[in-house]
Amino acid sequence: MGRTLNAAVVLSGCGRGDGSEIHEATSILIHLARLEVSYQCFAPDKPQADVVNHLTGEPAAESRHCLVEAARIARGNIKPLSELRKLGSAGYDCLLFPGGFGAAKNLITFAKDGAEAVVDADVEQVFGHFRSAGKPIGLCCIAPVIAAKLMGDAERGGVTVTIGDDAGVSGVITGWGSRNKVVPCEVAVVDAEHKVATSPAYMYGEANPWRVYQGIGKMVEETVAMCA
Repeated sequence: MGRTLNAAVVLSGCGRGDGSEIHEATSILIHLARLEVSYQCFAPDKPQADVVNHLTGEPAAESRHCLVEAARIARGNIKPLSELRKLGSAGYDCLLFPGGFGAAKNLITFAKDGAEAVVDADVEQVFGHFRSAGKPIGLCCIAPVIAAKLMGDAERGGVTVTIGDDAGVSGVITGWGSRNKVVPCEVAVVDAEHKVATSPAYMYGEANPWRVYQGIGKMVEETVAMCA
């Protein structure tokens, strides 16, 4: 019997408007458990970029913390992302990112800055550690913009991802590097050369929880399959 694989999952808060999309995050965790892959959740130890009233969709005049909010999804079993940065990728076989606007606000400033987005320093270093070690990375919904931003230049070779059928985001991704490619897709896309698997989740057509769950399942399967 082979060794148990171990995944690092990066959350960004709790709730689609300002943190991790809950259906997507829990789908990743359930599929990892289905595949008998152990996991540890991480989140940035910093305030959220903003807070959204998820009943009305309007901004809320309060402050929340990425790590504290993400602990709701992780059932308290979560660590600061800075700990993973210090470890590099040691002890982990793959890295996964659910989407939600928190990914585009707290992990990268894409929601605010678009093409001029900046990746969170801890996220950039963690991503780089897994890339340098040749370990696979899975991302869904809006989170693939992180891979596209960090891998878009010619030196890094670019990356092929799906962002669902969002033409606007696709244009930004290809603008970050001529070797970046975007594939419209409902389920999952695999860039085997760079060991990146992506799924559109709620960014494709009339998505619903079941389709999102299935697509993320394929993304997780493909990510795990690429583990050395």
